[in-house]
Amino acid sequence: MRLRFLFLVGALSLLSACATDPDAPPSEPAQKPRPSRAAIHEVAAGETLYSIAWEAGHDYRDVAAWNKIPAPYTIRPGQRISLQPPAEVVQEKPKSEPAPAPAVKIYLVRRGDTLSRIAKQQRVKPGHLAAWNGLRKPYRLYPGQKLRLAAPGTETAATARKPERRPTDTKTTAKEPRKAPARPVASPRETARDPAPASAGTWSWPTRGNIIERFSANSARKGIDIGGQRGQAIMASAPGSVVYQGSGLRGYGQLIIIKHNEDFLSAYAHCQKIVVKEGESVKRGQKIAEMGSTGTDRNKLHFEIRYRGKPVDPLKHLPGKP
Repeated sequence: MRLRFLFLVGALSLLSACATDPDAPPSEPAQKPRPSRAAIHEVAAGETLYSIAWEAGHDYRDVAAWNKIPAPYTIRPGQRISLQPPAEVVQEKPKSEPAPAPAVKIYLVRRGDTLSRIAKQQRVKPGHLAAWNGLRKPYRLYPGQKLRLAAPGTETAATARKPERRPTDTKTTAKEPRKAPARPVASPRETARDPAPASAGTWSWPTRGNIIERFSANSARKGIDIGGQRGQAIMASAPGSVVYQGSGLRGYGQLIIIKHNEDFLSAYAHCQKIVVKEGESVKRGQKIAEMGSTGTDRNKLHFEIRYRGKPVDPLKHLPGKP
């Protein structure tokens, strides 16, 4: 009986050791979840880069940069468009073998960089940095963009690696010529919420009628609704070019998007009839559509203004009352 008891104790000890054996192969880890494809959009017939960016709430130039789509931003049905910036930007690494020094030092733009921040880090003047790279206001940058840190033709290979030295006191013996304004314009994320329309010119009301819905930054109301009659004329609120017309955006019905300049776009939704085509240039006050109720339950015009992809209150741009 004692021998049987000892045998059982030994067997249990052996099983316990096997269960906690550190040399035992680990179980297969759980499969990592696949990345969400919500940030990938497959282009459908009739869509444009502007309409895709509009629906996603992005600046069309950002979407173009993320997908390396050059102007005039031509896309094709079935093309896959990323609606978010690259996960990470890898800075260029020096080669293992020595190579000839470049004629000009290059800076690779990272996410969150601004012209003023880069200029401060590299000890150069923001205005000079903009001039050396042919940048114009508002000096938009995108991840992966390469910036030269010296004037073309003035830097040699021997001096390219040396950043401009910061003076030790406030007095200088000579002043550098100003090739561009020294005061940079803030990046899109640093600008005011409702900037002036600038070169878009004076805005005018797109139609006549009572305002039945107002803009709200804290809700889904990204524009204003103007009530009216079926077939009532809808006009371009500012001069520009038609970059989209169709019914591919959910909740907008028959829609027109007009590009006024590099920063401003406007949209005219729920149209009964559209009388302009994509690519057509329009003047302020020109008839572009007729009021209707497509995509909604009553005759009205839903009107939006977006500044660099962000909705702004149209009433802060339109004069007086309709």
